[in-house]
Amino acid sequence: MQAGDLEPPEPQAVSAPLTRAAIFLLVQVDAGGEQTAKDLLADLAGLQRAVGFRDAGAGLTCVAGISSAAWDRIYGGPRPKELHELPVFSGEKHTSVVTAEADLLFHLRADRHDLCFELETLIMDRLRGAVTVLDEVQGFRYFDARDVLGFVDGTENPTGRGVEQAVLVDDDEPFNRGSYVVVQKYLHDMRAWNALTTEQQELVIGRRKLSDVELSDEEKPADSHIALNVITDDEGNELDILRDNMPFGRPGHDEFGTYFIGYTKSPAVIEKMLDNMFVGSPPGNYDRILDFSTPHTGALFYVPTADFLEDPPDAPPEPEPPAAATPAGTSLGIGSLRRSTRS
Repeated sequence: MQAGDLEPPEPQAVSAPLTRAAIFLLVQVDAGGEQTAKDLLADLAGLQRAVGFRDAGAGLTCVAGISSAAWDRIYGGPRPKELHELPVFSGEKHTSVVTAEADLLFHLRADRHDLCFELETLIMDRLRGAVTVLDEVQGFRYFDARDVLGFVDGTENPTGRGVEQAVLVDDDEPFNRGSYVVVQKYLHDMRAWNALTTEQQELVIGRRKLSDVELSDEEKPADSHIALNVITDDEGNELDILRDNMPFGRPGHDEFGTYFIGYTKSPAVIEKMLDNMFVGSPPGNYDRILDFSTPHTGALFYVPTADFLEDPPDAPPEPEPPAAATPAGTSLGIGSLRRSTRS
């Protein structure tokens, strides 16, 4: 078989259909736990098949993402060119949160929560003693794909071929057909939100609450959530991301939230959205939804292809330490090495 005939690498299930249940798991890989984490990631697809086989129609998937810091520890070698730590976005009134310790993301989805629960149990059985759990959120489908604020979430997701165009890397060999993903956990002040009239809430979001129809440009405030989350390129083309947000909460603890998760081929698109939200566009014109929704986590990950996880390339050998300095007059004529660093 010639190189041109090889099948392209298989992406993870970033574009799986929206489901009724999800679990979002962030963990830190403890010192010495790197090989355990690498082995688990290689076996993740097999664990998913073992659990998903119990109800093939429930659509069980699990997407794994690796942070910038964890990439060097687990895989070494070449890096995805846009993998870095998520910046902090700080405006006059609101500031985003970065969970710098988050090394791995597991995004589990299915139409049955028990399948997500079982797969997470198997994952943690393998990782226990090698990782520290930083955050675990169990999401659910709320009526007709609404968030707990009462608005439909994810209306502008791309469809058809537009999904792959929006989420799959296509200019970074050998990391093509992977994705980037940004996650944030928001908690809502429901008392303050519910004190608004429906019409006032619609001006914050930029959509009608019942019909989900976007407000006209004349009606939609410049600081509405919709207005500040439309990102275009230099030619004016809108740049899409794929959201699979889920509501979560514990009413007995007065906890009501939305777990934002956005897949993209370039994290710059989501980072521009966050800059618009927190800093404002122009600066000071921040997203009004932040007056009612507070971020508690935030992280950026690269999502390798399924093929990469199952059979990662061998890490390059560690460079040999530099030779001891030679006495003056006996230089070997070798110039000094220079290492470039990237965030």
